[in-house]
Amino acid sequence: MERETNVAESVALPADPTQANDCDSFAEAYSAETENSLVNAYYARPAMLALAGDVACRRILDAGCGSGPLSAALRDRGAVVTGVDASAGMLALARRRLGNDVALHLADLSDPLPFDDGAFDDVVASLVLHYLEDWGPTLAEIRRVLRPGGRLIASVDHPFVAYTIQDPRPDYFATTSYTFDWTFNGQSAPMRFWRRPLHAMTDAFTTAGFCLAVISEPQPDPAAREPFPDGFHDLSTKTNFLFFVVEVPPSAAGSDE
Repeated sequence: MERETNVAESVALPADPTQANDCDSFAEAYSAETENSLVNAYYARPAMLALAGDVACRRILDAGCGSGPLSAALRDRGAVVTGVDASAGMLALARRRLGNDVALHLADLSDPLPFDDGAFDDVVASLVLHYLEDWGPTLAEIRRVLRPGGRLIASVDHPFVAYTIQDPRPDYFATTSYTFDWTFNGQSAPMRFWRRPLHAMTDAFTTAGFCLAVISEPQPDPAAREPFPDGFHDLSTKTNFLFFVVEVPPSAAGSDE
């Protein structure tokens, strides 16, 4: 699920972690808020699409697809898209947006995925992995459903920025959680994310059998300059999200191809 908030501007609050991340409770408000927001429409999604490149006829899994804006953009570029999300409310909105063009599945990324080995050419995971305490099982499953030479394109909260959210500062080298409240059109929702150091991220990818191809700290879309002049300057000069492209080795064993 994409995140609408500029992480550099987030403030940790004493949200109740046991009630956090209930996406069904704010699906409509979240989808409306993020549809054309600076961080989503002019930064996170364009960066993911740029890293994906030419996706015509590629089989792509949108892991944590939310209400489906990235799935729609990939479909419009000719990809054969499948979406999964743990929120039934988000998937209902995705179905409304996508019709029958995209196969949608209710699935938690912490659990085994309902797909065959090597079923996809690419997996996109936009601002999703930082919801997970342990990346290991999720990355292993993503690795399994990718064909040899397939790619995982992922974005996460930048670890340097996530480290600054909390006073006193947490241990940068530890994997720790933080909670805060999001507000969408006046509706507040408690959220819980997990931060980890950069080396832990790259180690998790390589442990799962991926080769690191790209680490990117992209600029926002220049089209955002006029409608969001202040925010555009902030995104152009401050870290916010971190983007990865990691690949399955072309000679990977155990493929059905």
